Amino acid sequence: MSGCRGSRFSGSRFIMKNRILVVGSVAIDSVSTVCGKVEKALGGSAVYSSIAASLFSPVRLVGVAGTDFPEKYVRLLKNKKVDVSGLEIVPGKTFFWKGSYDKDFRNAVSHDTQLNVFETFNPKVSAGNANCEVLFLANIHPVIQLDVLGQMKNPLITACDTMNYWISREKKHLLRLLKKIDVLFVNEEEARQLSGQHNLIKAAKLIRAMGPEVLVIKKGDNGAMLFTGSGIFSMPAYPVVKVADPTGAGDTFAGGFMGFLASCGSGWRRTDSLKKAMAHGTVMSSFNVEKFSVSGTCGLKASDVRKRYAGYVGSLRIC
Repeated sequence: MSGCRGSRFSGSRFIMKNRILVVGSVAIDSVSTVCGKVEKALGGSAVYSSIAASLFSPVRLVGVAGTDFPEKYVRLLKNKKVDVSGLEIVPGKTFFWKGSYDKDFRNAVSHDTQLNVFETFNPKVSAGNANCEVLFLANIHPVIQLDVLGQMKNPLITACDTMNYWISREKKHLLRLLKKIDVLFVNEEEARQLSGQHNLIKAAKLIRAMGPEVLVIKKGDNGAMLFTGSGIFSMPAYPVVKVADPTGAGDTFAGGFMGFLASCGSGWRRTDSLKKAMAHGTVMSSFNVEKFSVSGTCGLKASDVRKRYAGYVGSLRIC
């Protein structure tokens, strides 16, 4: 499959004008699975999303970290061509999460969560960032997401992610947000909780009526489903031989999806554009789970993505 009109590969990166502003958490994680463990590794929804998106479109990150945030992680983001001028370093400690997964990777157990400086995160969008053509609001408080959206000039595409905690505790604000965004990412449990419907088809219909034109329901190792005004499309997960760490897989999927969609410009609403975005998100997520933290995606070349993408969609014959 070729890329969207108006974009092209040059060397190791897609070249196009549409910039993505990613706003979300920047974290330090300690994770253990049956494959091993990692201590004080780079994490956070904005980080996973930005690294994935950076292979397709220019990315600017807005987030907050404490003075304990290692300089090597800032350099890593810069090396991925992520603009970190919107990353605030403030007195205190960085958001920290410690967790583990069971042997089939389906359930995460949180052993320690410290919000630290993220608890008072109040993002201010610079004039340059406010002019970004694409906005992705990674999983943060819906009030913050609304505030950031209000600081943007006139983005071509607006998208957000959320979680069950905000659905149960901040639904009023979340519903306000959903009226203003184009694309929503949720998992199966969140879709059912938000809609009150167990059947995902019924749930999607109700959620799209809340505002988002495009709904993506992430289903983990069962793939993802796309819902638009044109219909429903289901895509399986890429068959990964060995999963090491599923942390950030959903954020990486969303980053790959939005990164590719940004390359489509005004044609982003086309069904083929959205299907290809789904496929790119799926491929990026598959790289992510093969290693701990961001190790699976931060070293990728465009040729790596092209090769896996071609094999994936070729086997499906769907795009």
